[in-house]
Amino acid sequence: MSKICFGTAKVPLSPAVRAGDFVFVSGQVPVGPDGRVVPGGIGAETRAVIDNIRAALALAGCGLEDVVKTTVWLRDRDDFAAFNAAYAEAFPTAPPARSTAESRLMIDIAVEIEAIAFKPLKGARGGRGRASGSPPSAP
Repeated sequence: MSKICFGTAKVPLSPAVRAGDFVFVSGQVPVGPDGRVVPGGIGAETRAVIDNIRAALALAGCGLEDVVKTTVWLRDRDDFAAFNAAYAEAFPTAPPARSTAESRLMIDIAVEIEAIAFKPLKGARGGRGRASGSPPSAP
C-alpha cells in the first residue's frame, strides 16, 4: 500500500495523506485564508478549524461525513463546553470518535484538531495527490 500526499503547507507536513482506505488530516489550526488566527474566541476558532479540516479532506476526495476519529487539543479546559457547542454544529448526527486533551499549543490559539477519515477507494486511484517520495507538483 502506498501513501498519497495532498496539499502543501508552510511547515514540513502534508495537510492530508491517504493510506489505503484511510485519510489522515494533520492537526489544523484556526487560521483564515490570510494566514492569521481568526478572532472571536473558542467558538470562532473551532469553526475555522473545522473549515480547514473540511478543505484538507476535500483534497483527498472526502468530507466531514467520512471522519471516523478526531483528536482535539484545547488550550484551556474551561473552553470545553463552548468548544463542544461549535464542534456539534459540524457533526450533528453520528459524530466521530474523539479524544480531547488540555494542552499547551505551538502558537497562541485555543484549539487544534486532527482527523482520520475512512473512504474506500473505488477503482483506480484518483490521481489528484502525489505518491510518497514523488516531488510536489509546481504551482
